[in-house]
Parts: sequence; structure tokens; C-alpha cells
Amino acid sequence: MTSMRVVAAAVATAACLIVTPASGQSSAAGASLQGKVVMITGSTDGLGRELAIRSAAEGARVIVHGRNAERGKAVVEEITKTGKGSARFYAADLSSLDEVRMLGQAILRDYDRIDVLVNNAGVLLSDRQVSKDGHELHFAVNYLSTFLLTRTLLPRIVTAAPSRIVNVASVAQSPIDFDDVMLERPGRGGQGYGQSKLAMVMFAMDLAEELKGRNVTVTALHPATMMDTSMVREAGMKARATVDEGAVAAMRQVSGTVDSGQYYNGLQPARANAQAYDEAARARLRSLSMRLTGLP
Repeated sequence: MTSMRVVAAAVATAACLIVTPASGQSSAAGASLQGKVVMITGSTDGLGRELAIRSAAEGARVIVHGRNAERGKAVVEEITKTGKGSARFYAADLSSLDEVRMLGQAILRDYDRIDVLVNNAGVLLSDRQVSKDGHELHFAVNYLSTFLLTRTLLPRIVTAAPSRIVNVASVAQSPIDFDDVMLERPGRGGQGYGQSKLAMVMFAMDLAEELKGRNVTVTALHPATMMDTSMVREAGMKARATVDEGAVAAMRQVSGTVDSGQYYNGLQPARANAQAYDEAARARLRSLSMRLTGLP
């Protein structure tokens, strides 16, 4: 994928308003990761890698995911050397829905439970590109792969309850134009990243409502703005936060006290784009997502 920059940090300058969690949503208390199965997509570099290492340090069995097998092996070896927790690597290119399906089936084959799923992998592009399936690439990698993988693994997540799903989103959110989701109209390519990140927030809210009463906590998170990852530096962008800042916020979602159905900016609950609270828009996104991923 030419001119692709895979980043762990969100690109945004806007701040979100802090709000209290909606009434009726469940609150997940802090939980030990000892012996828990924690899957983190995009965990061979940046924020995902740091979350994998920190989760393993707390005794978790970490599922490491990425496209680069060499980097994946390095993360597994680093975790193994500590003697705490364990790790196993799975390779998949999330720009291909077929590879997402194969990844999901491999996890279902090898694990009887998933205690925590962190949907962290993402892309940030300088121009409009399309995936192997013909979808706008931000929407495909950042959102559709998250939707398909989460739906595929949901039986294992429900079995492991109390369990968690964390969507790593962003404060950079663009409303979805359902008449041009793939941004085919001229001049709209720049909205791809923000649209995909808002879709992740909407999916988290929608799924939290669907799973109410099942003891599965679903949240969306903007961890930190422009973390000091190698990809951010290589792209010539100036870091505005550290990976540690982002990891602290993300680990709160993994094992701290949070509220299901809530969007967080760092450590605080926040207000997402208004479209996230539109039930009709979320239903429309759900229907579109089921169709594009081929789910029944």
C-alpha cells in the first residue's frame, strides 16, 4: 500500500468536552490480567506494542497481531524473556477482509476465550486509496476490519465475561455521509481518517447497547495526540505526547474502572461527534457494515 503511514497516534487538535456517563450504562471495575487472554491488533509497534508488553507484565496471555512477522517475533521474544505472561503472534493484513476472516478463524481455533480485545491497528493516509476489496482504505482497515474481527470473536468474548472490547479511536472525527461512504466525490479524500474513527466510536456505542446485561464492557478511546512513535517521526510530524501517556490511558480501558458505551479522551469520559448519539445513523452504519463484510 503505497504512501501509507501506519500510526498509533491520532491526528487532531480539537479537544472534547468532558461529560458524565449516560445513565443505565454498566460500569466495569478494575480487574487483574493474570491468566487473561488479551488480543491487541497492530501490536508490533507503537502504542499496540507497549500495551502488549504491559499486559504481559501483568500476567496476561497476549495475542500479538501485525503484518510484519519479524517484528511480531521480536515482541513475542521480548515478552518471553521477562518470564511474565506469554505471547503468540498472528500475521494478517487488515486491508483484506479475507485475511481478517482467516485471522478470526485462527483465534477461534486456538483460544476458547478472549478476555480483552483491543482494536488498535490503523492507517493514516496522505491521499485516497482503496483496499483489496475496493473499499476506501481508512474505512476498510480502521473500521471494517474492526467490525468483522470483533463480530467473529464475539462468542469467545461473551464466554469470557466479565470481558472487554476497546476501540482505539480519535478526537479527529468526521460525520459519515452515507451517500458517499467511500469518498468517491472529488475533494473528500481528506475525511477518510476522521470518518473511520467516528465509525469505531459508533460501533462501540452500538455494541455496548446490544451487549447490555452480558457483562461485556465496550468503550472507545482517544489515547493521546501525536505520540512519539517511529511512524510519526518518519512521517515528519512533530510528537505532542509520549507513548507512555497513551499507554496509561489505554491500560485504564483494559483493566481499570470504565463505563460501557462511553467514549474517552485520555483518562476522562468525553463527548464524541454528535452523529455517534444518533441511533438511526448507528443502525444505518450497522446495516452497511454487515453487508460489506458479508455477515448475516
